Amino acid sequence: MLTGDETVSDGNAWIGSLALRQHLQAFQQRVGYCPQFDALLNKMTGRETLFLFCRLRGMCEDMIDTYVKELTAMVDLIPHVDKCTDTYSGGNRRKLSLAIALCAAPPVIFLDEPTSGVDPSARRKIWSTLASLQRTYGSAFILTSHSMEECEALCARVAIMVNGRFQCFGSVQHLRHKFGQGFTIMAKLRRDLVDDSSYMASIEEYVSRCLPSAVLKDVHQCLLHYHITDSNILWSKMFAVMEDMKHHFSLEDYIISDTTLEQIFLSFARKQR
Repeated sequence: MLTGDETVSDGNAWIGSLALRQHLQAFQQRVGYCPQFDALLNKMTGRETLFLFCRLRGMCEDMIDTYVKELTAMVDLIPHVDKCTDTYSGGNRRKLSLAIALCAAPPVIFLDEPTSGVDPSARRKIWSTLASLQRTYGSAFILTSHSMEECEALCARVAIMVNGRFQCFGSVQHLRHKFGQGFTIMAKLRRDLVDDSSYMASIEEYVSRCLPSAVLKDVHQCLLHYHITDSNILWSKMFAVMEDMKHHFSLEDYIISDTTLEQIFLSFARKQR
């Protein structure tokens, strides 16, 4: 809806004084868009594609060549820029789609999972590129992602949606403070004992006795996920309890950690229909 592809049923959006519903064409001229599924012209090279979109955005002809060179270096596409796009791998297609969205540095850029299928080193380079563009041009980036690592690296504010509705909105630190206070314990049980109800009951009784603030958040196959709500508990006490538990109940392994943004996201995502 924000890119104008779908008709808005209610509400409105503005870039400066331009309203999405009243000034759609002028609104779209100020938007860069990287779709989730690449919409590339297969018989054109990467360079030709970027030249085309820079011209469509009204850039001065004498600036385009330099800008395209900078853009291909930013998204790590130099070795492939003169090849036809139908020969590109999935990762290179994502890089080119991202470069198209950045053509002429529009004030608002929508990125739908911009680094899905991109190798880790190129992903890091793209993240640093987006951060530098934001500082250089002052562009606002709105991205959707399932990677909480990506959100932590790029986003000043994060919103989590479930079934089309906002569940929370704020900075990463705010979300951690509000929804992730305390610690996380993941205990991996022996597979052959998981179906034993007395075994499971004795584990739960042991944890509630030794760690009174522990709340069982999830049971998935052999994994027990506990949230320790008491933020004043000592790490040494938790490790002592888990070592004793590992010995008594033949645990395969366990992890003790701060609550991560990923775990906060998953706790909301479990409500998804």
